[in-house]
Amino acid sequence: MRLVLAFSCFFRLLFGGKLPAAAAAYLPADARPQLPESAKVVEKVPEKVIEKVIEKPKTNVATNHRDGALALLALFQREGRLVDFLNESLDGHADADIGAAARDVHRGCRKVFEQHLTFEPVMPGAEEDTVTVPKGFDPAEIRLIGEAKGEAPYRGTLRHHGWRVVQAKLPALGEGIDRMVVAPAEVELGA
Repeated sequence: MRLVLAFSCFFRLLFGGKLPAAAAAYLPADARPQLPESAKVVEKVPEKVIEKVIEKPKTNVATNHRDGALALLALFQREGRLVDFLNESLDGHADADIGAAARDVHRGCRKVFEQHLTFEPVMPGAEEDTVTVPKGFDPAEIRLIGEAKGEAPYRGTLRHHGWRVVQAKLPALGEGIDRMVVAPAEVELGA
């Protein structure tokens, strides 16, 4: 058992940088890693207590964000043909034709917003109102335009109230589907 554990420790440290949880039982008490209570399972073995770490499946946040963004783009394409519109060169088209196309794209994309997303203003008030930016404001929520002198609170003119998504009801992403395909090719048979 110890020989297998020794090999396991060697290769884990060599390739992964972490000791297996079973190795902790052989470390001096003051050198044992402290695990959060939610991550410990204690098994009683005659004359020994071995702590095992329960590993949660690792999710890649960046991949989840990318997949969610691509799923939303696929919805915009399906309902409003947004990708088609943005990939089309507008040179050579009359303004009236562009306006008509934009109206259809807007109608479809707005449908996606209404069905899947709920928004609220980040900062209440109408544009051109005088507002106060509080001390400790979040720069992700409020962008200051111009030179900020001194410390907050700041007073200024609201140029745009911003938007915050308060509810997103996007469809679940199934396994095995290529998220990079936001619109499948369409082939009409018998034509």
